[in-house]
Amino acid sequence: MLPNQFGGALVALMATSSLSAAPLADDAKAFGARPSAEQMAISPSGDKVVMLVAGPGRTTYAKVFDLKTGASTTAVGSPGNPESLHWCQFASDTQLVCRYGGNVDMSGQIVEFGRLVTMGISGTGLKPLGQRRSSYDGGLRQTDGSILDWLPGEDGSVLMAREYVPEVGLAISHVARSKEGLGVDRIDLKTLKADSVEPASRWTSGYMTDGRGNVRLRIRDEAKGDGLLTGITSFAYRVPGSREWKPLGEYDARTYRGIYPLAIEADSNTLFALQKLNGRDALYRIALDGSGKSSLVAKNDAVDIRGVERFGRGQRVIAYNYAEDRGRSIYFDAEFEKLSASLGKALPSSPLIDFAGASADGNALLIFAGSDTNPGTYYLLDRKTREMSELADVRPALKNRMLSPVKAVQYKSRDGAVIPAYVTVPTGSSGKNMPAVVLPHGGPSARDEWGFDWLAQFLAARGYVVVQPNYRGSAGYGEEFLNGNGFRNWQTSISDVIDSARYLVSEGIADPKRLAIVGWSYGGYAALQSAAVEPDLFRSAVAIAPVTDLGLLKRDAEGFTNSELVKDFVGSGAHVRDGSPLHNATAIKAPVLLVHGDLDANVGIEHSQKMESALRRAGKPVELLTYKGLDHQLDDTNARIEMLTKTGELLDRTIGH
Repeated sequence: MLPNQFGGALVALMATSSLSAAPLADDAKAFGARPSAEQMAISPSGDKVVMLVAGPGRTTYAKVFDLKTGASTTAVGSPGNPESLHWCQFASDTQLVCRYGGNVDMSGQIVEFGRLVTMGISGTGLKPLGQRRSSYDGGLRQTDGSILDWLPGEDGSVLMAREYVPEVGLAISHVARSKEGLGVDRIDLKTLKADSVEPASRWTSGYMTDGRGNVRLRIRDEAKGDGLLTGITSFAYRVPGSREWKPLGEYDARTYRGIYPLAIEADSNTLFALQKLNGRDALYRIALDGSGKSSLVAKNDAVDIRGVERFGRGQRVIAYNYAEDRGRSIYFDAEFEKLSASLGKALPSSPLIDFAGASADGNALLIFAGSDTNPGTYYLLDRKTREMSELADVRPALKNRMLSPVKAVQYKSRDGAVIPAYVTVPTGSSGKNMPAVVLPHGGPSARDEWGFDWLAQFLAARGYVVVQPNYRGSAGYGEEFLNGNGFRNWQTSISDVIDSARYLVSEGIADPKRLAIVGWSYGGYAALQSAAVEPDLFRSAVAIAPVTDLGLLKRDAEGFTNSELVKDFVGSGAHVRDGSPLHNATAIKAPVLLVHGDLDANVGIEHSQKMESALRRAGKPVELLTYKGLDHQLDDTNARIEMLTKTGELLDRTIGH
């Protein structure tokens, strides 16, 4: 065990428990508990950290810890009904900026909102950072903006991209606010004095700085005359010392083609960006000096380059990353390459290492390390003394459990394509002729990666082999593998999901008579559609926040600026009805568990309600769990415990454990 020089101040906050061969109630409690330490950040001096700590149910607290004295304070909390804390960061050693948000029901439409606030580290002087709401506001302000730059060297000031809404309907004797759109302000967080850096523009959707207070990139989501988004995002940049915007390029979200900016590096005056090369995302460096010079930095012939990593606030880009069988970082900086290798040796059981933060001088590093069997631990590394101390475990309730290892595999689909997947075999089991669960990921344009997954580990703890297929339609493997998307070409995606179950059977890992399928979001859609396409294969199905009707998914988007993009993503034709579980309910034989929150802005609860009704009309066994005030993530310990309990009971009845 690494030394903890802080007298256990952080670890004591989160008591651990030793669990083994636990009954269902204990497993559901241990794996359903929300993370006890999230979004940890370090202060500029390196003497303090702030992190989000889960309270009872859906409550969350931001706690500040003094690493020298061991003292702690609760800066702010949120009830999670509807607003929840998303993160907190140090603007200075004495001032925090926090973001909270949630979903609200506005006349039948679920709308997301987000807000920024600032306060002292003890929670005093809480003030909003966005434009104050007025009863005369001429529009809805879903978000009040974002922090663009933490302004290294300026104690307690930030650059904020601020959303402005004009006032309408005021009496002529009053002066109405006329600013509209997104601007950039430099804000002194102690006084809230704001100086305009970029004027508000209704056509601008974002900005990017070089990390040192200079706005260098302008982002515009193009729209038609009726305000509906086209899917095209355009970018313009500035050369140093100029106010003139020069065109840089475009990105098309419908085809995933064009330039996708990631980060601006001040020292080299260049932009790191992704662009397609041979059908996969490659990393390029683009000069911002007016020459337009572009050079290839990295490519991978198997997968997309995923992004870049920065060191500290406003400092240099130190690495790029991608995920083949597991995530990997390739360092530009020899010092960090050496440091990463040293950490790998010091933490051999936690190879997923992330430089999560740094003090202003770079001497104190916040490290996050985890693995498939380690949910993650935060450490503090003193680069001068080379001493590393443990700060907090993300999931202390699982600390003394023997979790199940995850293995990357590949299998052949029925048409001969090679499909990557991850298989989790319960620790201590034979790994032969086992009950098994297929766990397809959401998205569909996402992917699973090697690492800790609380839902997969819960299933493995119950004695089930788990397979997580990265079916065609998954992101990260290039545009050919993306295959349009998992709705337009659902037949291919669903056949790949089904073939993952057949792979387990062919390898002798799974008992063909004890197969089930569980999924969340698109994964829930895949669970239901797979149960309809292969009604004799799966003995039960669990669908959490699932899409059940592709036509309804398109209708859900009506009234929003992205409605045309959603319609284009889903497409039109016979596949819309044929690929909807709601219209295939009569084919499903397996008992179904549906789970949904009533403030889900990603997939409306109506999808599950209609699916339950259709299954009941068809005489099929079905249960629907609904949660008032919860969104797509069901971020509530009590709700997750009940969901896991009901899932465990269904699987016990249908495939045993």
